[in-house]
This record gives sequence, C-alpha cells and structure tokens, in this order.
Amino acid sequence: MSRSFAAIAAAAAGGLALLISGLCFLCFYILKARTLSNKSSETGSSDPSTLGRMSSAGCGPIGDPHVVRRFTLQELEQATKNFDECNYVGKGSFGLVYKGLLLDGIIVAVKRRLGYPMQEFVEEVRSLSEVWHRNLVTFIGYCQEGGFQLLVFEYVPNGSICGHLYDTRQDSTVRLEFKQRLAIAIGAAKGLSHLHSQVPPIVHKDFKTSNVLVDENFIAKVADAGIFKLLQRIEDGTPSRASGGNVFKDPEILESEELSEASDVYSFGVFLLELVTGREATQLIAQEYTGSLAQWVEAHMGINDLIDQRLAGSFTSEGMKRLIRLILQCLNLSGRRRPNMEFIAIELDQILETEMTLTTVMGDGTAIVTLGSQLFTSS
Repeated sequence: MSRSFAAIAAAAAGGLALLISGLCFLCFYILKARTLSNKSSETGSSDPSTLGRMSSAGCGPIGDPHVVRRFTLQELEQATKNFDECNYVGKGSFGLVYKGLLLDGIIVAVKRRLGYPMQEFVEEVRSLSEVWHRNLVTFIGYCQEGGFQLLVFEYVPNGSICGHLYDTRQDSTVRLEFKQRLAIAIGAAKGLSHLHSQVPPIVHKDFKTSNVLVDENFIAKVADAGIFKLLQRIEDGTPSRASGGNVFKDPEILESEELSEASDVYSFGVFLLELVTGREATQLIAQEYTGSLAQWVEAHMGINDLIDQRLAGSFTSEGMKRLIRLILQCLNLSGRRRPNMEFIAIELDQILETEMTLTTVMGDGTAIVTLGSQLFTSS
C-alpha cells in the first residue's frame, strides 16, 4: 500500500514539475514574441514575420536599428525592375534614386552610384545602421557589386516637402497651413537633434529642404544623414557641397573648415525661412545682394512679400512673430550665438502648442494680422 502511494506521489510530483516547466516555456515564448513585436512596431512594420525573412546574403532583419542587411545586386535589380526609368525617383547626393519592391513586400528607395567594393564603404554603412529615430529616414542595407555601390532606405511616400511648397514639377493637392508647417519643422528639428545627441555628435553637413521628406501622415523624416561623411571617406576627400551659391551653407565656415552642429542649425534656419515664404531661398535674394540672409529677412519684415500668401488666415500674430525670431536666431552669422537643435525643437513645440490653444479658443482665422509691418512691431 505504501509502495503504491509512493508511486502515485512520485507520478504526481513528476507531472507537476512537467506542468511548471511547460508554463515557464510558454511564458518565455510569449515574452519573446512581444519583444519581437515591439521591435517591429518601432521600426514601422506591422508584420514581424516580414522583418525576420532574410535575403540569401542578409545579415539581420530589415529595420533592426543595429543590424545592416547586405543585398545582392540581383535582389535590387529585381526590386527595381532592373532600375527601370518608371521607378526612377530622382537624383541625390549619393546618386540616382529608384523605388523598389522587395520580395517580402517592403517598399524601398534604392540609391545607386558607380563604385568598386571597399571596406571603408562597409564600415560607414554599418555606422549608419546604428542610428534610428522616427524622424530620420531608416537605413536598411547596402550592396557592392557589378561596379556599383548601393544604399537601401525605407521609401517615404509623400516625397520631399519641396513638392508641397514650391516645386511645380510635383503635383500636390495638399495646402499646408501654418500649424502643419510647424509640425513638419518640429519633426525635422527632432531628427537633427537626435543626430547631434549622439556620442560623438553626428553632423548632417548637407541639411536642406529637399532632404526633409514626409510620409503618408505628413510626419517629417530627415534624409541623407551620414551620407556626406560616407562620401568624404570613400572618395578620399571632401565631396562637393553643391556648386557656388549654396544658400544653405553656413557662411561662417570656409571650404577648408569642418562643418559643425551650428552649421546644421544655420541650414535649418534657411529651411524654416522656406516654410514661411513658400519659396526657394535662392529665389528670394537677388544675385547682386551682398548682405546676409538674416539682414534680408529683417529688411523684408515690414513689407508684404515675406510670408507665403497661402498662409493668410491660418496663423496668429504671436505664433508668426516667435517663428520669425527663431529664424533670425538660427541665421546668426556667429555660430556660437545660434541655439542648439534641442532648444529649437522645444521652441517650435511651444509655438505650435500656443497656436493650437489660441485657434481652439478663438477659432481658426482669428488673431490674424495683415501681412505687413504691424506683425513685427515690438511688444
């Protein structure tokens, strides 16, 4: 009887241990699944299974901020229909850009230039993969084959903000009101601020309006972060920052000097000016003009040609005045006197919050002033 009881007790204990072990395994599996799901949602994908699938030469899941994917040229040719001109998007600092569709259904932007395989290229693209932020265009992978160097990024569907401001080559039915332009500026500022917060800081060095893209929800994403440094290294020198008259270039920095975070701030000031005017900065200033951009802004604050006429009825006088002051701070000829990007992002957030509060209390179209001198009188 005692032996029978002992056998039953032993069997029960074994079954309990097995049950506990099974529950522990189930909990571990659920936790792991949740972790993978969170990672995929942070990188903008709603389907973790698509992230986990690899190319034949892949190094990790697409979108993982610390894993760079190595594509084959065949994969990218298939994705872009052999780089067919129907998938041609435009030309950037790295080369020609094509839209592509990967086998796992992910839409990408493929940047291609002539170049032979080199270790420096691989080292730089790996560093690109380590920087991730919702306001930066996500880097996915690279390829070095067939006499080409290729970079693969997430595809941002609404393209550059230029197409919605002043580029007549792009059709846009979106009318960007003041609050929308502020929200886009905030996104771009947060993207640059994240770059500057890295250790050591990452300086964009080629920030301009055409490098601010907007997704399907018009969330801003800064493009080409780190590309200037990559080109510097693989070209064994300094690539052209754009031909003479680059209005986004920090006037304090000579060609032989290194661009800094303050240089990005100056470029951001030009971007803000284009958001306010709705025009390209190069078209605002006559070629014979010899003054600074800040001086030009100050000279035009008292006449009716500074603010985009399409903004009429969508901003408050307080919000516009604060934004103009911020632009002038960014365009200061002294880099030491310019605010940093973290401050700029906070200030833009506060301007938008004030705009939202005032227009909610008084209704859109109130507290609007004539586009002229009274907007800029000291208070």
